[in-house]
Amino acid sequence: MPDTNREIQELLVDYAGTLRDGCIPTFLKSVTRQEAKSISTSQEFFDAADMVRTLNGIGFADRAPTPDVGLFISRVDAEIASRLRKAKASPRSKRTLHTKPVVKPENKTEKSI
Repeated sequence: MPDTNREIQELLVDYAGTLRDGCIPTFLKSVTRQEAKSISTSQEFFDAADMVRTLNGIGFADRAPTPDVGLFISRVDAEIASRLRKAKASPRSKRTLHTKPVVKPENKTEKSI
């Protein structure tokens, strides 16, 4: 059973361990209401947590996966090529702005007899 009513230093140690292990949700579930209130009002916890995040980032920087953008770039290139093919396949005719001639109705007058 986890220790309840931990001090700020103990919470910080637990936070650092879960951050290192990648189990932040587990840490958040273990925090009681009273501990959460003390964390939210403690500037010491915020400063130390920021330092822990920085050190964690530095310590695991060489292991951090860098995103491979090759797949993204190939998909963008394929989309561009597809649009170019579509544009060449269906050339648009230029529409003229000429108006159609208006046909006037013929005036048929009946000849009187």
